[in-house]
Amino acid sequence: MRDFWNQVDTYAKQWIKEAGDRIKASFSRELVIETKSNPNDLVTNMDKDIEQFFISKIKEVFPGHRILGEEGYGEKIETSEGVIWVIDPIDGTMNFVHQQRNFAISVGIFENGVGQAGFIYDVVHDELYHARKGKGAYINDQQLPPLKQVSIEESIVSLNATWVTENRRIDPSVLSPLVTRVRGTRSYGSAAIELAYVAAGRLDAYITMRLAPWDFAAGKVLIEELGGVVTDLEGKPLDILDRSSVFVAKPGLHEEILSTYLSKYKG
Repeated sequence: MRDFWNQVDTYAKQWIKEAGDRIKASFSRELVIETKSNPNDLVTNMDKDIEQFFISKIKEVFPGHRILGEEGYGEKIETSEGVIWVIDPIDGTMNFVHQQRNFAISVGIFENGVGQAGFIYDVVHDELYHARKGKGAYINDQQLPPLKQVSIEESIVSLNATWVTENRRIDPSVLSPLVTRVRGTRSYGSAAIELAYVAAGRLDAYITMRLAPWDFAAGKVLIEELGGVVTDLEGKPLDILDRSSVFVAKPGLHEEILSTYLSKYKG
């Protein structure tokens, strides 16, 4: 079984780097940009091309594996049995379109609902965050240390300003007191980047109201491998097949924020 996961790991890294090269090569070409659910929900021809690239590679080498992808070229998956690749070809498409940075390829691989491998590739900075269950987590070849406890006052929390202004998903008064207490807040516009930054210790927590599995799958594996805590805003485990609110943080900090602030959240 170890050889099998070593093989999966090797292929995944190879395909991710190939996909990254394809994306970088697209920078000088004109993108075809469309909208999905609303004018801010963008998709490009590259999102679609990269997802199809992964699907063709996975099906060729691992025909028995199933694929859940953001752009819908994978399969309709209703059970978590077997091996499932959860893929976001370009997480942070708006950043990709407007900035050509602050986006990532995100690939989480689960077996019977348990995260076995996670990969987040910051294409522009050539930083591959990767983890195998029980094998540690890394940026490229550098091993990441276990996450250490930090107080709220010393923490930097990633949080979109939407959640402390009038919105449809959460009362702004739930999180605004937290914002005034922490050392600082950040927002990068890519869930994968923000989850990778928690794993790397660049952020201490990340809070958002609604993500799809392809947004959080890889980050979940990375953060849990380092001792971080990954739940929804009510402290419940995430389902790899369902959309959910997401709250990730270093140990200790997760419990303190959950009990002090998020206990007021009504989802």
